[in-house]
This record gives sequence, structure tokens and C-alpha cells, in this order.
Amino acid sequence: MPISTPEFFGQSPTGLAVVLFAAFVGGVVRGFSGFGTALVFLPIAAPYLGPFGALIGLTIMDIFGPLPNLRRAWLVVDRGDLLRLLLGCVFFMPLGLWVLTQVAPEVFQYAVSLLGLSMLVVLILGVRYHGHVGRVMVAGIGGAAGFLGGAAGLPGPAVILFYMSRPLPVDVIRATILLFLFGFDFLLLGFLTGMERVTLAASALGFVLAVPNLLGNWLGGWLFRPQHEKLYRGAAYLTIAGAALSGLPLWG
Repeated sequence: MPISTPEFFGQSPTGLAVVLFAAFVGGVVRGFSGFGTALVFLPIAAPYLGPFGALIGLTIMDIFGPLPNLRRAWLVVDRGDLLRLLLGCVFFMPLGLWVLTQVAPEVFQYAVSLLGLSMLVVLILGVRYHGHVGRVMVAGIGGAAGFLGGAAGLPGPAVILFYMSRPLPVDVIRATILLFLFGFDFLLLGFLTGMERVTLAASALGFVLAVPNLLGNWLGGWLFRPQHEKLYRGAAYLTIAGAALSGLPLWG
């Protein structure tokens, strides 16, 4: 009589170990670069958790990371821009989630990996937008982030690349991105709950993943030295590229 393999949160021990490792590495990258959790976590975790399981796990674990910085961010954020970003997100996130329900899991994995690689290319080449930025455009960026966040779990690239080109103080840029992504997590959880996609197992796994993710954030922040910023950014780029390439279904 064959011996059944034990499962934890619906995962085999190997699958759970890989997902926990992805949460930790994603936290480390975010700790010393300021971004990258989803770009690392989703390509590695999606083959084990599926698109919706990976989104739920990521969203829940990612809520805890910015908590210590919320008050400081709220004091300096451009609240008008933040509201416009979130409004655009609300209108277009359902469309992205609908697209996700229509495609095979392999398409989701390709989208995550290729979006991650595309963002790296843009960052490395230093491509920036230098034109006029109006209120409608800010809302449009939020809409793009909402669509990409719903369809591929990656709202960050559109907002990060857009705000990196704006002539604003660094603390305002970081606060706006941080608070937008924090709000995005709650919007996504709300829509997924309405779609009846949030399960007890996926939610419990998200809380478990928060532990290695927070440890990774702490370690990355502790390791970071401002005088070696280029070195750390290069390490982040290589890690994200490795995760994105490993997540391509063509290796399976």
C-alpha cells in the first residue's frame, strides 16, 4: 500500500519549502532595494500555488511589510495623486481579474515572468517619461496598475517606473508608491473575496508566508549600505531576472 505524502496548506513539503523560500528572498530583495517582492515571489510560487493561490498568498503576506512605515508615509504623501491612482485601480482591476479567469495558468506564469524581465530592461536602460503629467494621466497610471495587478499580480511596474521619472522629492515618491501598493492589496483581497476565490488554506498560507517575508525584509534592510547602492541594486536585478527566468513554463 503506497504511503501518501503529507500536505501542508495543500502543498507537499517540497512545494511548501519552495514557496517559503520565495517569500524570504522576495523580502530580502525588497529590504535592500525598496521593491521586488512580487517580481521574485510570483514566478517561483505560481507553479505550486496556481495564479489565484499565489495572488492571495502574496497579498496577505505583503500587507504586513509596510506597517511600520505607514504613519511616516501618510505625512508626506501626495494625497491627491494617491486618490487618483486608487480610483483608476478600482475601475480597471476587475477587468484584469476577468482576464485572469479566462487564461490558462501557464499564460499567467509567462505574463509574470515577461513583465518582470521587461521592467528590468527599462530600469537598466534608464528609460524615463519627461512629458507633462496631468491628473487624468495619474489616474490612467493607476488604471494600468490595477489591470496588470489583476491580470498578473504586478501593479508595481507601472507606478514605480512612472514615479521614478517625476521631479518630486524622494520621500514623496516612496510614500506614494508604498501607500498605493498597500491600498492595492486591500482592493485586490476585496475583489477576490467577492469572486469567492479566497480560501481558508490560501489565507492561512499567506499569514505563514508573512513570517519569512518579514525576516527577509529585516535582513535586506540590515545588509543595505547606502555607499554600495549600485551593488545592491545589481544584486536585486539579478535575483529578479533569475526568478523570472525560472518561472517560465517552457522549463517544465
